Amino acid sequence: MIEPPFLRRISDYVAWYAAATPDAPAMVIDEHCTSYRELARQVDELSRALLAAGVQRGDRVATLTTPHPEYLVVFLATASLGAIWVGLNPRYQRQELLYVLSDSEPKIVLTRTRIAGRDYLPELHALRRSLPQIEHWIALDEMPAGGELTTLPVFLNRGNEIAPAHVEQARTQVAPEDPALIVYTSGSTGQPKGALLPHRGLVRCSLVQYSQWHPAPLRTLNFFPINHIGCVGDVSCYTLVAGGCIVFLEKFDPAAVLERIESQRVTFWGGVPTTFLLSMADPAFASTDLSSLQFIFWSGAAASVELVDRLAAMGVRLATSYGLTETVGSVTFTSADASREELAETIGSAPAAYEVRLADANGEVTARDTPGEIQVRGDFIMCGYWRRPDATADAIDREGWLHTGDLAVRRADGRLRLVGRLKEIFKSGGYNIYPREIEQALELHASVALAAVVAVPDPIYGEVGHAFVVATGSEPSSEELQAHCRRLLANYKVPKRFTVLRDPPMLPIGKIDKRRLRELALAEQSM
Repeated sequence: MIEPPFLRRISDYVAWYAAATPDAPAMVIDEHCTSYRELARQVDELSRALLAAGVQRGDRVATLTTPHPEYLVVFLATASLGAIWVGLNPRYQRQELLYVLSDSEPKIVLTRTRIAGRDYLPELHALRRSLPQIEHWIALDEMPAGGELTTLPVFLNRGNEIAPAHVEQARTQVAPEDPALIVYTSGSTGQPKGALLPHRGLVRCSLVQYSQWHPAPLRTLNFFPINHIGCVGDVSCYTLVAGGCIVFLEKFDPAAVLERIESQRVTFWGGVPTTFLLSMADPAFASTDLSSLQFIFWSGAAASVELVDRLAAMGVRLATSYGLTETVGSVTFTSADASREELAETIGSAPAAYEVRLADANGEVTARDTPGEIQVRGDFIMCGYWRRPDATADAIDREGWLHTGDLAVRRADGRLRLVGRLKEIFKSGGYNIYPREIEQALELHASVALAAVVAVPDPIYGEVGHAFVVATGSEPSSEELQAHCRRLLANYKVPKRFTVLRDPPMLPIGKIDKRRLRELALAEQSM
């Protein structure tokens, strides 16, 4: 593979690889492969259509679809013109779609009309009536006769009046610090906020990630929802910047994941621990040829020692990292020769390219083994929250430090170990309790695949922990889990209640939904 260059804009990589490796595969869906030459043609064609529709620098363009090549074409064409792309999750219900579209105010919406049996046309027509300020609604798929949306071929045809020179002129006006997209946060507290992510952040984070993880050839699997940084940044932009190939899967399905890895010779398999657990539990796992894999990585949640051991048995390099939407990409990485302990218990350390520190509430760097908030500084982090100056000021202080809200300790070896979220810390009998520490202890139990701890009110201690676990097979009893915790933790850290779940509530990206768990815990407490 060619060593990836540093270009000013994330969208510049399309033309660069179209010239350097025009016949190399850029995207695959099912059995259809798109080369970099063809990707560049599609991006240019849509860019002309967007200009013909009046899209200018700073305008928003929204897309409702699955992880599919069409999403990437729309994102890259939009960003190349200095407009700002917004991804919409097909799982959104009408009120969620209305919120994001009302908040971002796109000029154009490009959308599927049907996904996995769900007919979106009634909702789209209702949204059109509620949002008359949106000028164009474009159907990415075939639309029933009499539909009120513009079909994609008609929309693209309007771009024929735009000269290529006009497209290039618009692109030269786009600055590296311009936002390329808005990613709406999960909204675990209050309404979601839209993080503005810049071109230079996507470029720089992709290059740093490639310096850490560089399988050859790079063929990644992408089943993440398009409204998530995991889809756009960690997989799509990383692969694009490196000139690799993205193998799209329109939804996560364990059997389909295994089949795609085998048939498309995927070399880089990323996900969250839950997706690996589900894939390895599929009956096809034992008979699938996974010999093409060179890297397996996870982020967004910690993997248990047992899961690390099972993945290590596959004989490929394992890695984990830490980042969030607002940092644009991962800012810490485990080492190339990471041990099972480092992989299961830490998020690694920050590369020299990034400024990362642990600090207390006064902005003072914390001592070794003392919890502190992870803070990140640099020109690659988000520009701020869309139309939320107060929220931006709360997140990024006057010295430029982004406050992540995540707590970690720095170990003697320099690795960081997550201990929880600032908002998740609770006090029990006057002691600070860090849920992640308890979760890690529980995941050392042979019968526990995954653990999550939430706080519930207690008349004596103020708050106490309620632990939820997913069993690997036979379900451990509450007494067994309590005894296990007492062997590893101080008594005040031991949860007062344990619940085994077969089907834990999950967020769309595959993380445990702790807000829902707390609701379940409160419901159990009231029984």
